[in-house]
Amino acid sequence: MTELSKGLVPLLPRLRRFAWSLTRDWPDADDLVQTSCTRALTRAEQWQNGTRLDAWMYRLMRNIWIDETRKRTVRVGQGVEDAAESSALLTSGDSETTAYANQVLAQIALLPEGFSSVLLLVAVEGHSYAETAEILDIPIGTVMSRLSSARQKLKAALADQKGART
Repeated sequence: MTELSKGLVPLLPRLRRFAWSLTRDWPDADDLVQTSCTRALTRAEQWQNGTRLDAWMYRLMRNIWIDETRKRTVRVGQGVEDAAESSALLTSGDSETTAYANQVLAQIALLPEGFSSVLLLVAVEGHSYAETAEILDIPIGTVMSRLSSARQKLKAALADQKGART
C-alpha cells in the first residue's frame, strides 16, 4: 500500500463533509469522494510525499466538482440533506445536541456554495485562511469576507429558528 492510499483512509470523513458542502446531497457527495479518490490514486505521481494530502485532495475534489457542474445544466439534489444521514457525522449521543447539530447542518446547507465551503474548511476542518484560499483558488480576502458573512448568516438563521420555537 502506498503512502497516498494509506493517507486517504483517515481523510474519508473529512472529504465526505467537504464534498457535501459542494453538492448539498449525500449520494452526490459520496460519488464525488469516490471519483476524487480514484483520480488521486491514478495520478499518485502528482502528489509530492511530505506535502499536505488533505489540501491536495480538497483541491482535486473542488476541480472535479467544477468540471462536473460545467457539464450539467441543472444540478439535482440542492436541497437540505436528510437529518438521519447528518447524524452519522455526529459523535455525541445527546439527543438535544444531535438535534441542534442537525439544525446547524440544515442551515449550512442553505448558505450559498462558496460560503458553506469556506465555513466548513475553516471552522470544522481547522484550515488556515491561507490554506482555504489555496484549496478553493480564491484570494485570502475573499475567504475572510465569505467566512464572516457565513457566520453572520448562520447566526441570524439559528436565532430566527430559536425565536420561532419559543
